[in-house]
Amino acid sequence: MIKGSLVAIVTPLHDDGSVDFDTYRKLIEWHIEKGTDAIVSMGTTGESPTLDFDEHNEVVECAVKTAAGRIPVIAGTGANSTQEAIRLTKFAKEVGADASLQVVPYYNKPTQEGLYQHFKTISDAVDIPIILYNVPGRTVADLKNDTVLRLAKLPGIVGIKDATGDLARAIDLLRRLPTEIGAKDFAVYSGNDDSALALMLVGGSGVISVTANLMPAEMHEMAAAALDGEIAKARRLNDLLMPLHQKLFVEPNPVAPKWALYRMGLIGKAIRLPLTMLSPENQKVVEAAMIEAGMRF
Repeated sequence: MIKGSLVAIVTPLHDDGSVDFDTYRKLIEWHIEKGTDAIVSMGTTGESPTLDFDEHNEVVECAVKTAAGRIPVIAGTGANSTQEAIRLTKFAKEVGADASLQVVPYYNKPTQEGLYQHFKTISDAVDIPIILYNVPGRTVADLKNDTVLRLAKLPGIVGIKDATGDLARAIDLLRRLPTEIGAKDFAVYSGNDDSALALMLVGGSGVISVTANLMPAEMHEMAAAALDGEIAKARRLNDLLMPLHQKLFVEPNPVAPKWALYRMGLIGKAIRLPLTMLSPENQKVVEAAMIEAGMRF
């Protein structure tokens, strides 16, 4: 089971909008150096909705080859078409990704049975560990705990990224898992940086983090402290990081983290439409949060 701070890494772009693979490799090397526990490639923060099928696969392959077994790579291979998700997942498996992150199908609003059959079909088709991703604020469809528990019984489904922001709901899932699935390992990751510490302290396995794009060492240390029961240390680090947890979402993700990385000199400023560059007024907000978090740039 992968534990700790798993970065939902951005996808750097050249000014012409093409993928900047050289910078992407440098970012991954930086995360390895700083102690990030896993790379999540082609998630929401990686601008997956705006990259085409071939680009998506090329970015995943680049992440796997760059990591070269030194750090796990989880490939975002979800789609609102089950067959497209299978194609993306098969490619990720072929190039050596360690796991697949499967988002709840968006826009078409499936029922709970439809969600179950969607994820089961992908798991049956591709022999790779699957982490479910529930983010109803983006997908509209909401993967309920009862359906998660059904899916958790399947051997290929090993965890969930819970981006509901509902801590009570996550606690309910953690409480019910042992009864429903026995001794099988099943990880519950926070998809919200601002409540990640709380989730880890009640049994979560880590966080799939946006903040880790900017402060990877501190996010790793905070998660490690939380998982080791070093509550005072974890709280101190989380307090330091909280301005970023809150202000990196002043505009739709990944607008703010990409601008912040540009401000740090780590990537170019390009982002793909329909997303646009962080507004001047929010640039001031994010920069103030970076300074408050102790960043030097």
